[in-house]
Amino acid sequence: MLSLIGAVIGRDLRLAMRRQADIVAAMFFFIIVVSLFPLGVGPEPEQLRRLAPGVLWVAALLATMLSLPRLFADDHRDGTLEQLALAPEPLALIVLGKVIAHWLVAGLPLVVLAPVLGIQFDLATDALAVLTLSLLIGTPALSGIGAIGAALTLGVRGGGVLLSLLVLPLYIPVLIFGAGAVDATVTGLGAQAHLSLLGALALGGVFFAPWPTAAALRVALE
Repeated sequence: MLSLIGAVIGRDLRLAMRRQADIVAAMFFFIIVVSLFPLGVGPEPEQLRRLAPGVLWVAALLATMLSLPRLFADDHRDGTLEQLALAPEPLALIVLGKVIAHWLVAGLPLVVLAPVLGIQFDLATDALAVLTLSLLIGTPALSGIGAIGAALTLGVRGGGVLLSLLVLPLYIPVLIFGAGAVDATVTGLGAQAHLSLLGALALGGVFFAPWPTAAALRVALE
């Protein structure tokens, strides 16, 4: 089972390295969106600290969504997805490998960039640490939940818009608890409760989402 998941992750990472422009585009989108807010709202430190959690999390959420339409589309286009569905291995495990690979490509770079960008908002060291930890815990949930939407809209004309409509409401709890953890740290409250709920969402998104995603893929292939 682990070897299957590892093989899928390795394959998707190699394919992603051939499309490095997509990775760079998502990173630049994240950087530009976050950097524009201090310029637009002014240099008041107190206001920037208050806005920082929501701005950084919304930007990370939108940047993660940029690559969701291609999560299964390329494999569907060249027939690879059909072969994977016909394989004797459970399709849900293959989906799990693709979700982890998507997070490594689309989520992990944002986790690395977030502390640097958070300095623009005059966040303290402990707030930057909680921001990084919340993104590290929460972005896998974005990939897992997004995989369900990508499977449901596979092969649908205008699927990108429909994908956003399906996925964004499901992202709201992740956004609330992720931004709430940083905000609680900034205001002097503990972030443990928010991080615990965020961890529960991440576990659900990564380990339970592949099964409905696999079911949606089989429907799309019929």
